[in-house]
Amino acid sequence: MDTEREKSHIPEKSQSSVSRNNENDGKHEGHQPDSDQKDEITSAEAAQPPPDGDAEAKQDNVAAVDSEMDIKEGEDSCEVKIPDSSPSPPDLNKVSEEIDQYISNFSSSKRDHSNPPDVPIFVEQFAILVEAKIKDYDSGDTPVKWSKLSEQDSISFLDSVNRIFRLSTALSEFSSEYKYGYTVNRIGGVLQRAMSYFEEEFKSLLEDHKLSASDHNNNDSKPRQSTSLNPNQDAPEPGPVEETNSPAYSEENLSNLIRLSTAMIVGGYETECRLVYFVARRNALEESLHKHGFEKHSIDDVQKMHWESLEREIVAWLKIFRQYAAVHFPSERKLSDAIFSDYPLISESLVSSLSRNMVIQLLTFSKAVAMTKRAAEKLFKFLDIYEVLRDVLPTLESLLSVEIVDELKTETSLIRSWFAESMISIFGELENSIKADSGKTPVPGGAVHPLTRYTMNYLKYACEYKDSLEQVFREHQKIDRVESATGSEFEYNPESQVKNANNDQTAKQSPFQLQMMKVMDLLDGNLDAKSKLYKDISLSSIFMMNNGRYILQKIKGSTEINSLMGDTWYRKKSSDLRQYHKCYQRETWGKLLSCLHPEGLNANGKVVKPVLKEKFNIFNKMFDEIHKTQSSWVVSDEQLQSELRVSISNMVIPAYRSFLGRFSSIFTPGRQTQKYVKYQPEDIETNIDELFDGNAAPSGRRRV
Repeated sequence: MDTEREKSHIPEKSQSSVSRNNENDGKHEGHQPDSDQKDEITSAEAAQPPPDGDAEAKQDNVAAVDSEMDIKEGEDSCEVKIPDSSPSPPDLNKVSEEIDQYISNFSSSKRDHSNPPDVPIFVEQFAILVEAKIKDYDSGDTPVKWSKLSEQDSISFLDSVNRIFRLSTALSEFSSEYKYGYTVNRIGGVLQRAMSYFEEEFKSLLEDHKLSASDHNNNDSKPRQSTSLNPNQDAPEPGPVEETNSPAYSEENLSNLIRLSTAMIVGGYETECRLVYFVARRNALEESLHKHGFEKHSIDDVQKMHWESLEREIVAWLKIFRQYAAVHFPSERKLSDAIFSDYPLISESLVSSLSRNMVIQLLTFSKAVAMTKRAAEKLFKFLDIYEVLRDVLPTLESLLSVEIVDELKTETSLIRSWFAESMISIFGELENSIKADSGKTPVPGGAVHPLTRYTMNYLKYACEYKDSLEQVFREHQKIDRVESATGSEFEYNPESQVKNANNDQTAKQSPFQLQMMKVMDLLDGNLDAKSKLYKDISLSSIFMMNNGRYILQKIKGSTEINSLMGDTWYRKKSSDLRQYHKCYQRETWGKLLSCLHPEGLNANGKVVKPVLKEKFNIFNKMFDEIHKTQSSWVVSDEQLQSELRVSISNMVIPAYRSFLGRFSSIFTPGRQTQKYVKYQPEDIETNIDELFDGNAAPSGRRRV
C-alpha cells in the first residue's frame, strides 16, 4: 500500500518513462526491472514530503521535487532523441531452416495430444515473409509474371511454398486445438493465395503457345471443290493428311509449366491443376478446329443445310478427323507426358479426357450427317465418313484409357451402322431409279443413253470403295439374319475375291457382288426396252452396241468392277455385242448387197441390160440413203466406230468391185456409164468412212 501511494506521487512524465522502459526491457529481459528502474523509484520516494514538516522543510522538498523533475525531463528528452534499438527483420533463410527443423521434429516426435506444445514465433514470421513475397508477385495492379522471375527467385519461392504446404500438413493434426486454430488458418490462407497465383500463371503459360504451321496455312484456305457424282469427272480422291507441328511451347515455358504443375499437385491442388490444363488445352484444340474450317453445327442445322454446303463441311471434317488422330492427339500426349512426367496417371487421364471431348464433338457432326435424308449423290461422302470412323479410332487406342476407348467404339459402331443402312438404301433407290426410267423418247442417233452413263459412272466411283462396300453389305446381311440365327454365309476376304473372279463357277458371290449383278441386270433390261423405241432395227442395234461398249469399257477400266462382275459375265456381254453387230450388218448392208446378186441378169446367155440398169439404180439409191441416214448416227467410241467401218468396207467393197468389174462393160462408155455407175469402189470406201459421225451429210458423193 505504501508503495502504491508513493507511486501515485510520481510525476506523470516519470510514470510514462517508467512504463516505456518497462515495456522495452520486458521484451528482452522477461519484464524484470533493472537497477536504473530501482534508483528511479527510490529517488521519487525520497522526494515525498514528510507528514508533519514546517514550511521551510516543505520549500526544501518542493525544490528537491523540482530538481528531480528537471532531471527526469532531461532523461525523457534524451529518450525521444535517441530511439530504442529494435530487432532487425527476420532472415528468410534462417527462418526457413527453423521451419525445416520444426517440421522434422514435429513429424518424428511423439506428441501429447492432451497438452500440445505452443506454436513458436518463427512460424508466424515465416508466414508473414512468404505472404509478403506473394503480395509482391501477385499485386493487383502490376502482377509479376512467373516467366519474368529469375531462376533464383522462382526456386526460392517454390521452396517457400513447399514449406508452407508441409507446415500446413504437420499442423493440421492439431487443427481442433484452440491454440493451433489461428496458426492453421493463417498458414492455410497463405498456401491458398500462393496456389491461386500458381494457378493463374499456369493458365497464362498454357495459353502462350505458338500456333502450328498448319493452323496458319489453313486459316485462309478454301475447302476442296464438291465431289458430287458427275459423269464427266473422275472419282474423288481423299486428300492427304497434312503434317503439322505439335502445340509449341518454348523450352523456358515448358520448364515453368512443369514446375508450376508439380508445385500445385504437391501442394494439394491437383484438381485445380488438372482443370486449368484441361480447359486451356481444350480451348486451344477448339480454336484449331475453327482455323481448319470446321464449325460447330447442331443436328437441326445440319438437317437444314443444302447438300452443296454440307458437302464442304464434310470435306473439312474428314481432313480434320484424320489430322487430329494422326498429329494433334499424339502431340497432346507428348505435351502432357512432358508436363506431368512424374505423374503418368494424371497425364493419361488428361489426354483421354481431351481426346474424348474432341472426338465426341466430331462424332456429333457425323451423327447429324447420318440422319440427313438419303440421296444417291451422298453415297461417296457417306463412305468417306464410314471409312474414317472405321480406320481412325484404332489408332487412338494407345492414347486413350480402356473405358473411353470402349465408349467411343460403341458410339462409332452405332453411327457406322446408320451410314451402312443409308448406303444399302441408296443402292435400293438406284435400282428403283433404273426401273422408273421409262422415257418413250429414244436417244437421237442411237448414242449412249444418259441412264447408262450415269449408272456406270456411279458404279465405277462406288467400286473404288469396294472393300468398304463389301464390308457394309456383309455386315448388314449379318445383322438382318441375326433373328433367324443363320448368320452370314459370306466370309469376306478381299484377296480371295480377286482370285474368285477368275473362277466364277466355283466362286461364292458376296452380297455386294450380288448387288452389282442385280443393278447390271436391271440396266440391261431397261436398255433392251429402250432399243425397241427405234423403228429402224439397224439403229436399235447401234444403240445396243453403243451402250454395251460403254459398259464394257467402264468395267475393263476398273479393276474393282471387273473383279466383281467376273470374266464369265464379261465374255457373255461381249458375245451380245457381236450379235448386235451381225444384226446391224444384216439389216443394213445385207439388203444393199442383195442388189448386186446376178440373179435375173442373164437370159439366153446374154445380160439383160434393163435389169442391170435397175440393179445399179437401186444400189445407188439405197447407198445414198444409208449414207445420208447413218452419217447422223452416233458411235462415240472410236474403236467401235473404226470396227464398224472396217467391217462394212470388208463386206461391201469387194462385192461391189466384183459386180462392177463383171458388168460395167455392158454400158456404153460415156454418159450411159456415168448415169448408172455412180460410184467407184474408192467412192464407196470414202462414204463409209463418213458414217457414224453424228453429222447429217448429203447423199453419197463420188470423186470428180
